[in-house]
Amino acid sequence: MIQLLIHRLLRRRHFWRYANFSEVAELYASRTMRILAQQMIGLFIALYLYEQGYSVKFIAVYMAISFAFRAFVAAYPSAKFVARFGPKHGILVGNLLYIPALIGFSLVPHYGVPALAVFGFFQGISMVIYDLSYMVDFSKVKHADHAGKEIGYMQILERFTASISPFVGGAIAFLLSPEAMMWFSAILFATAAIPLLRTREPVQQHQKLSFRGFPWHLARRSVVAETAVGFDNFASLGVWALFLAIVVFAGSGSDIYLKIGFFASITVVTSFLAAWSFGRIIDWRHGGDLLKVATIANAATHLFRPFVASAAGVAAANISNEVATTGYTMTFLRGLFDTADLSRHRIAYLYLIEVALNIGDMLAALTLLGLVLLLPDVVHALQLFFVVTAAYFLIVLGTRFRLYR
Repeated sequence: MIQLLIHRLLRRRHFWRYANFSEVAELYASRTMRILAQQMIGLFIALYLYEQGYSVKFIAVYMAISFAFRAFVAAYPSAKFVARFGPKHGILVGNLLYIPALIGFSLVPHYGVPALAVFGFFQGISMVIYDLSYMVDFSKVKHADHAGKEIGYMQILERFTASISPFVGGAIAFLLSPEAMMWFSAILFATAAIPLLRTREPVQQHQKLSFRGFPWHLARRSVVAETAVGFDNFASLGVWALFLAIVVFAGSGSDIYLKIGFFASITVVTSFLAAWSFGRIIDWRHGGDLLKVATIANAATHLFRPFVASAAGVAAANISNEVATTGYTMTFLRGLFDTADLSRHRIAYLYLIEVALNIGDMLAALTLLGLVLLLPDVVHALQLFFVVTAAYFLIVLGTRFRLYR
């Protein structure tokens, strides 16, 4: 059903330079279910650990180790796998590996840290190989003249799915249990792998991951800026959910998942409008200006978060974050894909981007840990963390994509 709808949407647009419409529909059907499953659980990982009695200090340490594992252990073999077997094989493997991760996470109440270790191991490999594979795949099949519009449609699909996922997950957790949410998510990951079983690879297989002749001068700034993207991701997901649970919705009880999921999902209309508008702005050659404005707006959103104390404030922060994140994500991705084309080392460059993303997440977790250790009150630590995030995210302004010159 999802595949048929996507097929009808894209057929008239003739975007795709290397892939046929059936392959695109299969890719996006898989992507939709992956995002639904991933976002259903992703927003609640830190919250679930906190509800299980783990301290914010422990959560920060665990997250830092998890992202270090992704950056320094999982990323390189994942890149070699994608180079040898192709990105669609990587997407398939990434979907399947998240299933044992969720099984491990659902057993945390019974087995504690060993179950968390199983979850971190499989989730880390799954996230890295999937993200890298998807970036390689999309950067290859996009059309150079309409990339902004294509990224816009991709973002409409992704942001819509990401917007409804937390509410679906929160409702399942509230009506049944958090563990039921994890099992349902695991079923979706298995389903997401099915559309890819018939697809062929869009890139040459049996390649070698090589940095010989790599244009470091072209890639350096964007790789550094990607660490800020990882920092922002960590703040907007795990830390924001913790802040809402500890400060805004303190004492809510079993409906905390439903409340946070609901407020995360009210941005669905904003997602459509922002992605549709920003895609055209990028194709009108104003992507560089949009990147600057969205970056500043996103930093301002983080500065606003420490002062949120009501449901209205949560809604305002989430909507502001949705618009700003969509704006900088679309323009940044357009710049990344153009740089990947210019580098002539597509997989090597996107591998560095994936490493930088997870290093940024790791730095954010270590920053949270440092603040919790230095400050006597965890609430003040969370509030100051958002201020640090706002300052660090401005690194994105230093990106100099050749496309936007």
